[in-house]
Amino acid sequence: MPAQAHQARVPGETWHDSLWHSSPPGSIYDYIKVASFSIGPDGLIDQWSLRAEELFGLTAAQAVGRDPVDAFMPPELRAGGHRKVAEILDGKEWTGLVPFRIPGGDGEHGVAEIYVMPTQTETAERAALCVVVDVRALRRIESDLAASQAIFGQSPFGFLLFGTDLTVQRANRRFATVFGGAVEEHRGRTVHDYLPPHEADKMTEALRRVLETGESVTDLRITGAAPGSRDHRHWSINLYRVHGGTGRPIGIAGLGTDVTRRHLAAREAAGVRRNLALLNEAGHRIGNSLDLETTARELLDVTVPGFCDLAAVDLYEGLLLGDDDRPARPQGPGVPSLPGQGAGRAPSAPLRRVAFASAVSDAPLSGPGALVSVGETHRYPAASPGALALRTARPRLIEGGAPDALVQSTLIVPMVAHDTVVGLAQFSRTKGSEPFGERDRAVAVELAARAAVCIDNARLYRREHERALILQRSLLPPGDPEAAGLDIACRYLPGNAATEVGGDWFDVIELPGHRTALVVGDVMGRGLRAAVAMGELRTAVRTLALLDLEPAEVLTALDEVARGLGAGGPGGGSQQASRAALHSRDADRSEVYLATCVYAVYDPVTRRCTIANAGHMPPVLVEPAEEGGRPHPGLLLEIPTGMPLGVGGEPFEEVEVEIPEGALLALYTDGLVESRDHPLEEGLRGLREAVADPARPLEEICDHVLNTLHTRHGEDDIALLMARVQGLPVDAVGDWQLPREARSVGRARELARAKLPAWGLEGLLDTTELLVSELVTNALRYGEGEIRLRLLLDRTLVCEVWDANLAQPRRRRARDTDEGGRGLQLVGLLSAGWGTRRTHRGKTVWFELPLPMPGGAGETVTELSAEQLLSMYG
Repeated sequence: MPAQAHQARVPGETWHDSLWHSSPPGSIYDYIKVASFSIGPDGLIDQWSLRAEELFGLTAAQAVGRDPVDAFMPPELRAGGHRKVAEILDGKEWTGLVPFRIPGGDGEHGVAEIYVMPTQTETAERAALCVVVDVRALRRIESDLAASQAIFGQSPFGFLLFGTDLTVQRANRRFATVFGGAVEEHRGRTVHDYLPPHEADKMTEALRRVLETGESVTDLRITGAAPGSRDHRHWSINLYRVHGGTGRPIGIAGLGTDVTRRHLAAREAAGVRRNLALLNEAGHRIGNSLDLETTARELLDVTVPGFCDLAAVDLYEGLLLGDDDRPARPQGPGVPSLPGQGAGRAPSAPLRRVAFASAVSDAPLSGPGALVSVGETHRYPAASPGALALRTARPRLIEGGAPDALVQSTLIVPMVAHDTVVGLAQFSRTKGSEPFGERDRAVAVELAARAAVCIDNARLYRREHERALILQRSLLPPGDPEAAGLDIACRYLPGNAATEVGGDWFDVIELPGHRTALVVGDVMGRGLRAAVAMGELRTAVRTLALLDLEPAEVLTALDEVARGLGAGGPGGGSQQASRAALHSRDADRSEVYLATCVYAVYDPVTRRCTIANAGHMPPVLVEPAEEGGRPHPGLLLEIPTGMPLGVGGEPFEEVEVEIPEGALLALYTDGLVESRDHPLEEGLRGLREAVADPARPLEEICDHVLNTLHTRHGEDDIALLMARVQGLPVDAVGDWQLPREARSVGRARELARAKLPAWGLEGLLDTTELLVSELVTNALRYGEGEIRLRLLLDRTLVCEVWDANLAQPRRRRARDTDEGGRGLQLVGLLSAGWGTRRTHRGKTVWFELPLPMPGGAGETVTELSAEQLLSMYG
């Protein structure tokens, strides 16, 4: 059909006019390049077309009048060529291949297909018309047709050719197989016949853009369904513009590939990546707090809106209240135990909603428990999905709902940690979101399990923390301790507000003779283990203090105790074993107890303080300022720093320091001066400056120290013990030397009887005189050297008798026939306390009497009951 028959007719143009309309370039003849010439009766060329000029490279002037055989054929073929020409002029048609020299081809030959038709001239003479086609052009067209047919007929992909009016001009068999019907039936259709409206519009816009701009479209994703099928398919469409021989657009070619499987695989992979990212985020964000409610909110912060649109968390009320000492009772093979079934509670134990989150404004959850507010306690009905999930410890999926309901899919997941259900998590998706699938169920279970483990860890931590806090508070001195000759203030700060438990401690221990032991220590580590170790060491210090040992001896004995704790028992472990445990990289640090400690004993009579140090920070002494002078900065006492407790093997040294009246002594732990923000020297300098004014009230000084040194850095615990030295007044001390002779007993009674009225203690005269007589008598009988009698008045009355014999007296029960042996029994019955201690030159035996209440009488020997007196004689 002529090319012009395919052209749209101009309005008003008649068919006859269009028939003679000129054909545009680019028709099939332009591709074939048909040439023609004619041979006259004489066998010579008499007409030569312009196409013949192009094909053979000869002009009409060069060709007309020439023998075509001689002009085009090689010499060896000319004889046969003349015979053929003669036959043609005799009226015989002929078609065949004729070699010819290619113009400008340097002697190269081509092959032309010639169709020779006999003709007659006006004079009835025989001539011939020759139609010539280059065989190369024909073969090229045949190859192109074969390739086109292969693409359309054999391609495994759908192939369409759209015309310039965007209608289908041609479809291949694969396309017809998918969309039904014969290949010819698709001619004239548009994309709206195959796709949903919104997808058809997108495809039409792409076709129009390709036709107008010539820019190809690659991997245009189109979604639709084949006729008679509800399954949505996904196609990848490639479009490009098709041109004619002259380059004008004649249509658009479209290649469609079904990528449904690839789309599903990519979607699955994207879902897996999204879930992995969600779980990774959950690992970083859930469990950063040791608070149960905060952990529940962290779970919802991760899941909404990344995983669901709405979510809520319910925890057992007993769990939140700390009622977690429940016996586990499994409900079947592989089924975790339920908190509600321990400690006498029914399976339907109450839960409290601790967290709720929504990505949809004012959107409630659906199903049982949907209307529960945060902080409200509730129970799930027995047959509800929530109750079943709690009872079986397995997740439940609720699909669908009312057509007008917002929530369309809900996952109810029990929160299981260590085979125990601690609560329930609900995840919901609303209309427009993809319903939950099996992969989502697995992710929800994993998220709930992670949160449950963190919540259970928080529960265990809270329980440990509460116990450690009770232990630590019970071990620290209650209130402000009192001591003779000392004004004391103290502070304790935990490393951070979350733990409040550590190994730092301080203590104030009253010793005989109105002396006072000041102790500050620091167990390495934190938490319950450090608190327990601190309690054991503090108890050991108090026990050793009762023995009235020197500070260096106390630390030596305490070092043995610490090593015994680390080895699993008192005294366990050798020096080598302790050091090996300390230095070995493979040692279990939880089995090594290390601590530092300062032990100081202050005597208010002499105003001297004896101090020993086991690897601790040096005490700070602030001397009072001279009248009108500037305050003195604190002075770091140069006390030999021994090894920490628990290392063993090194002796401890003690130093005696004289402390002036009104001076200030500060003992502290390293958390007060050590920080990552500044070096230790800077912290010590800041402490010395902060305590530079000892005349201020102690409580103010303590607060000033803590505020000045910025101690709330949360790096370590802080213990601070400050004591201002008062000393006993001179008139509150009676001190006498007695010769070693019998009359010293009477002299001691006289001295006591003379001193007590001056102190207003007439009510204690008889008791004091009797007990002083007993102690001096014992010193004469069993002691050595001179005897020293000392009476001390402070909050109690203390009597001390010194001699040079190191042998310690012991209380025993006298037999009925014994004339003596009842003195110490009498001392024990009449005094508030008595004891003995070694001194550098012997020993001291002492007793203590409480001061009489105002307006009351003191205790006398006549106030002993008959049973007490008789017990002394068997």
